[in-house]
Amino acid sequence: MKKVILGKTGLEISRLGFGGIPIQRIDAAGTRKLFEAMREKGINYVDTARGYTVSESYIGEAMEGMRQDFVVATKSMARTYEAMKADIETSLKNLRTDYIDLYQVHNPNMAQLEQVVGEDGALKALLEAKEAGKIGHIGLTAHLVPVAMAALEYDWVETLMFPYNIVETQGEEILELCKAKNVGFIDMKPLAGGAIEDARAAMRFVAKDPRVTVIIPGMAELSELDINIAAVEDESEYSEAEVAKEAEIRNMLGNQFCRRCNYCAPCTVGINISGVFLFAGYLQRYGLGDWAKSRYATLDKKADDCIGCGVCETRCPYQLPIREMLKKAAEDFAK
Repeated sequence: MKKVILGKTGLEISRLGFGGIPIQRIDAAGTRKLFEAMREKGINYVDTARGYTVSESYIGEAMEGMRQDFVVATKSMARTYEAMKADIETSLKNLRTDYIDLYQVHNPNMAQLEQVVGEDGALKALLEAKEAGKIGHIGLTAHLVPVAMAALEYDWVETLMFPYNIVETQGEEILELCKAKNVGFIDMKPLAGGAIEDARAAMRFVAKDPRVTVIIPGMAELSELDINIAAVEDESEYSEAEVAKEAEIRNMLGNQFCRRCNYCAPCTVGINISGVFLFAGYLQRYGLGDWAKSRYATLDKKADDCIGCGVCETRCPYQLPIREMLKKAAEDFAK
């Protein structure tokens, strides 16, 4: 597996990484088999998060006896000093290690980003942990362009995780800025949260872009690992047939796919529309029903709170039938 340098962290990692969301639906033994196969095939970058229920624990158990073979990244949605300090200790315990290579601020909005960097914010705990040798580097994850662009103004941001795939290309400016600032670009959702069924096409599209440092598809099966390795290692010229396949995928998903640009906001009744669709994707495509429902339950306003005013649809640049999509999400979460 080809190795690359993760931006200004200096970490040498595999171009293909491991996304730790889907292992929530298997078990620790299955995760161990995946890690043994990854070590054999030269995949060393591992991504997980405090919010992925058992993911950190499964990965910690899977790495027993071979921790040195992996570069481990996790993340926390803590925004305050005390909460982040506690989460770092929990991650260390779960991962069965005394050192985490990369710890990331997980998906803040603009107000939360200000809280993170403010007095007694989460950044203080991260910097202390870095000074103490408990973490090596600090990064940030985002779903929204304004948050990502704001984060890149901070020198402490060594890596940025952002969605980029065939149907989500709103991060072009982010890719360019990461390249200019030598910030490692970690590509999440290369298969658009499972919406793109042709994994090879999806991975080839992302892998051909040299601005993407590492690609982290979620994997829970050895077959998925083999498909992704083959696509990333394929260095043949991108063909006309693959360009046509891109267009086919865009045409199929383009009118029914939320890109989380948030132009639809604010909702008249306060629904976090892109958040609803994000969790609905986990429910409908990842097969993570319980987890998706628990995340959905944290939303102040649910899909069935929609009053059908349609204002959001007038703002959507992709002309999505948002009211119908919210109705579908409400029905799915009620099952």
